[in-house]
Amino acid sequence: MFKTLALCAALLSLAPAARAAECKPAPLGDAVLYLRGNLNNWAAQNGQTFEYRCDAYYLNLEAKGPQAFKIADEDWTPRLTFGGGAQGQPERGAAGNLTRDFHGKHTLRLSLATDGSARLAVGPQTFKPTPARPLTDRAALTTHFDSRNDEFKTPFGAQPAGSEISFSIGNDVPGLKRATLVIERRRMSGNQEQLDYEPLARIDMTPHSRGLGVGFSARYRFAEVGIYGYWFELETAEGRYALQNNTDAIYWTREKGSMGPATVERLPADARRIRRYRQTIHAPDFQVPDWARDVVYYYVFPERFRNGDKSNDPRPGGGRLQDRYQDHDVERHARWNEKPFKPAGPGQKGDGSDAVYNNDFFGGDLAGLIDKLDYIRSLGVNAIYMTPIFRAPSNHKYDTADYKQIDPAFGTNDDFARLCAEAAKRGIRVIPDTSLNHVGADSPYFNRFGNYPSGGAFDGGKINPASPYYGWFKFKPDEKDPDKQYQGWVGVSDLPEIDKASPSFRAYAYRDEDSVTRLWLDRGASGWRMDVAPWVPDDFWREWRQVVKATKPDALTIAETWFDASKYFLGDMFDSTMNYIFRNAVLDYAAGKSGRTMAANLELMREAYPPQAFSALMNLLSTHDQPRALHHLGEDRDLALAKQRLRLAVFFQMTYPGAPAIYYGDEVGLGGGEDPFNRAPYPWADEGGQPDAALLADFKRLTRLRHDQPMLRHGRLGPPLHVDDHVVVLARQDGDRWAITATNNSPQARTVKFALPMPAERLLDALGGPAVAVQDGEVLLTVSPLFGRVLLTP
Repeated sequence: MFKTLALCAALLSLAPAARAAECKPAPLGDAVLYLRGNLNNWAAQNGQTFEYRCDAYYLNLEAKGPQAFKIADEDWTPRLTFGGGAQGQPERGAAGNLTRDFHGKHTLRLSLATDGSARLAVGPQTFKPTPARPLTDRAALTTHFDSRNDEFKTPFGAQPAGSEISFSIGNDVPGLKRATLVIERRRMSGNQEQLDYEPLARIDMTPHSRGLGVGFSARYRFAEVGIYGYWFELETAEGRYALQNNTDAIYWTREKGSMGPATVERLPADARRIRRYRQTIHAPDFQVPDWARDVVYYYVFPERFRNGDKSNDPRPGGGRLQDRYQDHDVERHARWNEKPFKPAGPGQKGDGSDAVYNNDFFGGDLAGLIDKLDYIRSLGVNAIYMTPIFRAPSNHKYDTADYKQIDPAFGTNDDFARLCAEAAKRGIRVIPDTSLNHVGADSPYFNRFGNYPSGGAFDGGKINPASPYYGWFKFKPDEKDPDKQYQGWVGVSDLPEIDKASPSFRAYAYRDEDSVTRLWLDRGASGWRMDVAPWVPDDFWREWRQVVKATKPDALTIAETWFDASKYFLGDMFDSTMNYIFRNAVLDYAAGKSGRTMAANLELMREAYPPQAFSALMNLLSTHDQPRALHHLGEDRDLALAKQRLRLAVFFQMTYPGAPAIYYGDEVGLGGGEDPFNRAPYPWADEGGQPDAALLADFKRLTRLRHDQPMLRHGRLGPPLHVDDHVVVLARQDGDRWAITATNNSPQARTVKFALPMPAERLLDALGGPAVAVQDGEVLLTVSPLFGRVLLTP
């Protein structure tokens, strides 16, 4: 009986008010709230939008398992962001997350009291959302635009400054009275926190006859470098409408829409609700090093790859700098193939290690990398990207203690030069990583723990205005708590954030002749991967790029960005980025999600990125910041199936434009979930590991395919020839030669028919299978389960 009463109470607490007299105005006005968390990559997506009804904000959600999330608007506006507060209830501005354990379909009810406090109730699904008001205006509904179709827009994709672009729209029935092309300039800073569009031009489009309907056209010359938005305002006898981008969610990206065919909706009262098409206009002289499109990266977390010199290993109780972590001892793993330690969090059971994060060491170093260069080369790799190797107390080294010295646990500056020289002998380039956004609290620059001679900006936990580094940071001396007397990056006190406007820091970072940027290029680096690029101002990167290219003209610059990186590819900041959109799109496809979703995300980049940057993207499957590919693909449920799905993902990676990146150990079946388990040591056989030799052979076969077929590296990618839930067929062209790639994420073979974009009588199979006949310009192709095919013109 008590369970029945409790269930009734829960249902009543979630049911919207029935009588109009009980309804109250929305306490947050016109603000739109979203559930933003692990289940949607923290994006504001239409499928997780709360609806206000009478007395509260409601959301129907289907999810399983524990989820961490916040409730917030698109802008993460502080007064509209609800994190985890007391007793797990929402609290405005709270830094922590809300957590709930879901078991299927639920209704979430967020209520706000007059004192500003909030309460979140979760129960069975009972809420009935207000149905969308149907759109019946035929003149509006039949108006068409497709940004990837020459009939509607030309030329295609990103263009150099000074380009004139033609736009056309058209419909199939009478009634479209007027059309306006709206051009706006996008402003975006930081990690998408600021995102808005400023009006630039409204162009009355010229009407022309189009069958039973009418077409409209206009031209616009984009004179200046930048990211622009455009859309079309329509007017019919029944009202005004926005012809705009679609509603596709792009991984990690705040703006919705994958471009291509347009959608039409009633013109919203708030222009921020319009989904703009994006137009990239880059510098006419934007060049990316020619070698970038031919790269296959080996992506290394050095502490976990190979221990080549045991004498420099961090050891508890030792007297050397590498034997201490801030004001704690380090931890040393007894065996190479142990799991990384994960300390106990609040209310959690730990693994027996101490309570400190990032202080456990296996002993990997530069000597180990040098020892294994022949192995790395045997993979078909020709570039090594390493996470930071400069002096720092942690195992990840993003808490820099000395930008100009190799960490003593990794070796010496001479070891770095030797690594670059030995790699070069094998045709391998070396690209280091660093953060110019923050340093370590345990560093000569800051010196919070007093492990260095006095002179840090926060010596022994006290602000030191006499420090030569004082101007690198912003302090709040009125705060009592030392953790609050300075800004830690994203609130992490171990990582004091640098004031990037500081002239002294800019000189040290890149302006001086012996600056950090110049020094390591001179010592043999082939470029830089720059950590947390969105947190560093654009003008910093513009100056920095000029120094990089002046020091080594063919150096490659790679940004760490997770979202649509168009703004970094204008010719004045970066050449490439870590392509997280690719990672999520391809892994989800390999895991069984629709090929249409993958194609939409990838097509956005083909259209938005300049071709020279698109061909140089670091195309990832695993990283040290996300669960490994094998984990994402279900290693804990069916390891053999997960490995086959990984083969499919690698096949796609090796046959797609850009630079594939192999995260160390993926090639031999190394798995692992969230940090720190995605940073497990490479399972060397001589250390007791069990590398998967068959999987390794498949990786080598696919990298060889990429190197053997220049078309897969240099061929221009066109629009997909076929896309369905399982099979994706793409075409590449280089002069009069073509390659057709097809993948199938189904456990069963699939046969598809598609038209070729070129004349041919037959196609050759690059992996040694039988030739494929062409009949009347069409191909009937069978694709093996969980794999793919590469077909070439003779």
